Amino acid sequence: MLPVIEQLLVLQDRDRKRLRLQEELADIPRQRQRLQEKVAQAAAAADQQKQRTRHLESERKRLELEVRTKEDFIRKIETQQGTTKSNDEYKRCTHQIETTKAEISGLEDQELVLMEQAEVAAKELAAAEKAAANDRTMAEKQISDLSAREINLKADLEKILVDLDRLSEAVDPTTLSRYNRLIEKRGDNVVVGVSGGICGGCHMKLTQQVFLQAKAQQELVYCPNCTRILYYTRDMDH
Repeated sequence: MLPVIEQLLVLQDRDRKRLRLQEELADIPRQRQRLQEKVAQAAAAADQQKQRTRHLESERKRLELEVRTKEDFIRKIETQQGTTKSNDEYKRCTHQIETTKAEISGLEDQELVLMEQAEVAAKELAAAEKAAANDRTMAEKQISDLSAREINLKADLEKILVDLDRLSEAVDPTTLSRYNRLIEKRGDNVVVGVSGGICGGCHMKLTQQVFLQAKAQQELVYCPNCTRILYYTRDMDH
């Protein structure tokens, strides 16, 4: 195998590690954001449930106040009825009292429904707040782990970059430039074998001439289809 191929294969191994580390590092902010969004959604759900619970309680108190107002009205009418000397006025007062009592009964029925709804809402609120607290605790732990992971990845990446700089110095600048362009364009698989006379990158059948050039190991050979750098070892099929 050509020495330059050996150098490029080592470079490619480091570049693969570099790309993997960079990909993991790039994903950490997205993971952190997803965790924060999950916490925010759980908190919003709990807050929405809290608002519903408060609304039900507010409605119940409004009905309660309305009932008391009508009860005061009845007492006022009863007092008025007790002093009237007119039969028509007495009947009118009686009608008002009966009508108001019916209204009170309807309001009390509504109040009972609201009380039942409020009881259910209170339980749902407790469950929502518990879920939000659990999500927050879990997310804080995961975010902390992500931060620690980020520090380690950055340290590993720094070592790889230093190693890449050192290894790159040993490669011919022209060859290195072409290799780097391939890495940017093709990803981490640019120095590939020709097993079975097929390019290990694009998987296209190579011409006999190109295959023999790669097998001869006298110079750098490039795939005519994808421009990747080709190499051959004895364990590859003919």
